[in-house]
Amino acid sequence: MFLPAGSSYEALFQDFCWNIPDRFNMGRVVSDAWAVRAPDRICLEHFSTDGHHQSMTYGALAAQSSAFAHALSKLGIGVGDRVALLLPQGFATVVAHVAIYKLGAIAVPLALLFGADALQYRLKTAGAVAVVTNDFGLLRLNDLRATLPQLQHVISTETDGSGVLSFTSLCQQGSSDFQGAETGPDDPALMIFTSGTTGAAKGALHGHRVLAGHIPGFQLAHEGLPLAGDKIWTPSDWAWAGGLLNVLMPALMLGVPVVSSPAQKFDPHMAFRIMAEMKVRNAFIPPTALRLLKTVENPRAHYDLVLRSIGSAGESLGRETYEWVKSALGITPNEFYGQTECNFVLSSAANLGVSKAGAIGKPVPGHRVAIVDAQGREVPVGQLGQVAIARPDPVMFLHYWQDPEASAQKFVGDWMLTGDLGHQDAEGYIAFFGRDDDVITSSGYRIGPAEIEDCLIAHPAVRLAAAIGKPDALRTEIVKAYVVLADGFTPSDALAAEIADWVKHRLSMHEYPREVAFIDDMPLTTSGKVIRRLLRERDMPQQTAFKRQTRAV
Repeated sequence: MFLPAGSSYEALFQDFCWNIPDRFNMGRVVSDAWAVRAPDRICLEHFSTDGHHQSMTYGALAAQSSAFAHALSKLGIGVGDRVALLLPQGFATVVAHVAIYKLGAIAVPLALLFGADALQYRLKTAGAVAVVTNDFGLLRLNDLRATLPQLQHVISTETDGSGVLSFTSLCQQGSSDFQGAETGPDDPALMIFTSGTTGAAKGALHGHRVLAGHIPGFQLAHEGLPLAGDKIWTPSDWAWAGGLLNVLMPALMLGVPVVSSPAQKFDPHMAFRIMAEMKVRNAFIPPTALRLLKTVENPRAHYDLVLRSIGSAGESLGRETYEWVKSALGITPNEFYGQTECNFVLSSAANLGVSKAGAIGKPVPGHRVAIVDAQGREVPVGQLGQVAIARPDPVMFLHYWQDPEASAQKFVGDWMLTGDLGHQDAEGYIAFFGRDDDVITSSGYRIGPAEIEDCLIAHPAVRLAAAIGKPDALRTEIVKAYVVLADGFTPSDALAAEIADWVKHRLSMHEYPREVAFIDDMPLTTSGKVIRRLLRERDMPQQTAFKRQTRAV
C-alpha cells in the first residue's frame, strides 16, 4: 500500500501493488504499531495562541485510546455501533477516533458548525448511540436529545453534568490493555456524510481499508513523505474527509506529526503564524483558503516558513491561484482530487514533473480513473465526460448508509460515477470542468464555472467568486457571478461592468457574466466548497432584498 521507490511517475505507477493485510484496523496502525516501535515519538502537536504548545506521543495515544475503547465497551457499545464525534481539532478528537476503530464501532465525524437541523438529521440517519463532544457541542445537543431515542450516551471532553459523561473519567477508568476487535479491510469503520452541495447529505460508509487506500495519493502529493523533519497541518475540519483522510489518519500511520489548531474562522495571518511557529513542512490547504492567503502581502518576508509541500483539493485550484502559490510561497502546489465516496484518486507531484496549471493531475498509482459517457464508455482524448473510478478500489466506499437505491445509482457497470465533468489531454492530465449540476447551458454552449471563477479571482477587486447559470428565456441560462470584494473596494455598477469586461476579454464573449452580484459572504460547506445551489436559490422572486444588489452588465 506504500509507494515504492521510483525515479518517475511511470515507474511508480507500474511497480505499485496494494498488499493490504487480511487483518487491518485503522486504530491500531495509527497508534499501537508505532507505540511498540517508538513510544516516545511525537505524533500530535497542538498550537496555542499564547505560545504554550502541547504535544502527545504515540505511547500516550495508544494507551488513552485503548482505555477509552474499553470504557465504551463497558457502556454496551460494540462492533457496528455508530459513535458520533462533534469536536474541533485536538488530542481528544484523535483519541476518540482511534478508540472507536479499535472497538470495531463506526465513527461518525460531524462539524461543530452544523446547525440544529443538520445535526439532528445526521445523528438520526446514522442511528448514533453515543456522541463525544465539547461544551459548544453540548449547547447544540440539548434541544435535540428528546428527538433522538437511539442516542443513549453523551460524552463531554470538557464539563460533565446531568445526563452527560466525562471523557476524562472514562479514559481513566478504562484499561489500556484493551485488545478490541479483530477487523478486516472491508469491515465498516467510518461514516462520513457527503457535503450536501446538490441535495440531502448521504452517509458514505467506509471500511478500514479506506486508510490504506489514501496512502499512495498522500505520499505522491507530498512528494515522498515521510522525509526527515516532516510535519503536517491543515485548516480543514477533521470532520471532513479532507481533514481526516487527507491529513490526520495517513500522517499518523506514516509516523508524521500532525499539528492541530483551535477552531476559528479562517484567518490568513493566523494560518501563516501557525505554519511558522510550529515549523510545518507539509500542508493541506483547500483552494478557498489559498485564495484568502493571497490577502497577505509578501508572506515570506513576515513569517519564517519552512514549507516544502502544499496539497490542495475540494474545489478547482485554478491557474491564478496555482501561479500565486509558486511566486509568493516558492512552492508548486500539488492539486489532487477525490470525493467523500472515493477520495485521493488523482494527484499532481511537482517533484516528478507531474504538474500543470489548470489541471488536477494524473491517476494516483493503484487507482484506475477515466473520463466516461453516460453509458460508462471511455471517451476520446479531449472530449468532455464524467470523471469515473473503476472498482474494486480500497479507497472506495462500501455503500450509502441504508440507501441501496442511491448506492446502485452511483455506478454504471464497474465505474463509480462522480458527477464531476472533466476531460483528459494527450499527456494524461485530467482537468476539472464542473459538477454536472453546476454546468451552465447558454446559447447552446456548455460552460463550466471553474474557468470563469479562476478568471474572476484574478481581478484585484475580487476576493472570492462563484459562477452559476441563471434561467433566461432567450439564452436558456446566462452566466451570473457572485463576488465577495477584497478590502478597499465598494460595490458599484461601474465595478460590476469592469469585472464582467475582465472576463469577456480574457475568456470569451459567451462566458462572461451578464450579471454580477456583490455579496458579503460566500456560502461554503464545512469542507470549503461553494454551495452553488444556495446561490441559485437566491435568484428566486421572493429574494427581492438580495436582488437589489445585483448589477446587470
